[in-house]
Amino acid sequence: MADPNISITRTFDAPRETVWKEWTMPEAFADWYGGTEAEVPVDSVEMDVREGGAWKAKMFAMDGKMEIDWHGAYQEVNEPERLAFTVSDRPGDVFDLITVTLTDLGDGRTEMVMEQSGDHMDEAGYARAKEGWGGFFDRMEERLAG
Repeated sequence: MADPNISITRTFDAPRETVWKEWTMPEAFADWYGGTEAEVPVDSVEMDVREGGAWKAKMFAMDGKMEIDWHGAYQEVNEPERLAFTVSDRPGDVFDLITVTLTDLGDGRTEMVMEQSGDHMDEAGYARAKEGWGGFFDRMEERLAG
């Protein structure tokens, strides 16, 4: 596989099982996905967290002026260590692959490596996406800190 278009590593002061739930529980996912710049209503999030299962979420950005329908399917589910799923906000078969690897560092700390691959955007598009993910993960970090 080619190098990912985006790679982000974060360390959280939370057990690996707790970080896993941030990715797989609709209530948690809806709260951090979109960071502080967008809203994802929890009733718009559907997650069938199993290999081949689908997921979707509706995001409202720019003070509700922009509506984004995210969707994809789970490719790998190895709880609580590794999650891989496709993601798109476009109709048709244009998907990127998100891979999340969680490593238990001990003492209730978890390293998360998130990679996005797909080559569906130009370099500037992936730079904006990486910045967006950074904001999402800042919100996740706030949630995990309590």
